[in-house]
Amino acid sequence: MPSPDAQVAHSQVVFVVSHDRSRAARLATALGQVQIVEVPDAEMLLREAHVRPPAVVLLYADTPGVPLAEVLPLLRQRAELAGTRWLAVGTHGLGALLAAGADALISDTTAPDALALQVRTLLARAAQHRDLEGRLGSLQRRIETWEHEERVRDQLVHMLVHDLKNPIAAVMGLLEVVEEDDRVPDDSRELVKIAHDETQHLLHLAVNMLDVRKIQAGKMNLRPELMFSPMFEEVIEQSRGDVGTGLRDRQVRVEVAPNLSPARADPEILRRVLANLLSNALKHTGTGGVIHISVRKDGDETLISVRDDGEGIPAEDLPNLFAAFEQSRLTLHGRFDTGMGLAFCKLAVEEHGGSIWVESERGKGSTFTFTLPPAQDAEDDDFVELLS
Repeated sequence: MPSPDAQVAHSQVVFVVSHDRSRAARLATALGQVQIVEVPDAEMLLREAHVRPPAVVLLYADTPGVPLAEVLPLLRQRAELAGTRWLAVGTHGLGALLAAGADALISDTTAPDALALQVRTLLARAAQHRDLEGRLGSLQRRIETWEHEERVRDQLVHMLVHDLKNPIAAVMGLLEVVEEDDRVPDDSRELVKIAHDETQHLLHLAVNMLDVRKIQAGKMNLRPELMFSPMFEEVIEQSRGDVGTGLRDRQVRVEVAPNLSPARADPEILRRVLANLLSNALKHTGTGGVIHISVRKDGDETLISVRDDGEGIPAEDLPNLFAAFEQSRLTLHGRFDTGMGLAFCKLAVEEHGGSIWVESERGKGSTFTFTLPPAQDAEDDDFVELLS
């Protein structure tokens, strides 16, 4: 990259391409501090422009030798001359220079002061171009730095999740074996149960972090299927198992409307969304609390709700509730949470073409609701043909 001094110097360099040296001298007198460089012909222009890129070039149409209209397209292709402004000067032959890429035209009979004014205007445009290029370069470097940091974070998250998943799963398996051992005293069994639930929670945190990054990067490919009432019931049951034994101390009620017209969703991702919403409801309700899951139709859309009768969410926490690393400050359990679970829910639902929201009142619980759009008409027709 040229030094600041070099950039200032180039910003005030004007080439005068002409066999008549007096033209450059008159322009130098009119412009004052601007550096004027005499260039006798096209061949010299090609060499000099490479050594010190000018801000403005005056191309006199009557310059002998290789026509300037032939070399101008070559010069305009050079990256270092991207900000250079080209002024065609003359009485005849200006059309060819304009077609070749000249920025402006002026007669060679123009008074020196008027010509100097035109050159100053082009110098200002060249300076604006350099300023924009500098800003663009700065923004590009910032973007490259940000992209590098994002790649490093993605690699770190990916590495952590994959390195943690296996040992966490192994710990969960061992805890299940100990919990089912009849020789373990009841008080110790309860401690093992808590350890198992917290280990499962840790696994959910890790997986949610990975999945949020995947969706944000557009790397999570959905495998949608037609979902009917029995499939919703099955997915809900699976998600309850994913949450763990903590739900044993809550009253979980499930209501799936019969004979639902099909929605189109990825069952595995839907299961993960419901597990996160159930885990969130568990976190905000005490022992004996009620968690209600419902699946129903609202027009063409399928509405799925998870409602609890817990402490509710403060109004000031609602706007950012679905953002990563945000969570409600009011909880019953003091369990650490990254907020990635709800962030995953939002991204996953929107990836399906639906939307998600929450309604909550302090002391009366919360209701998380999300929608799934209907299956496409063509897919519905295919399904009808299968049944007929």
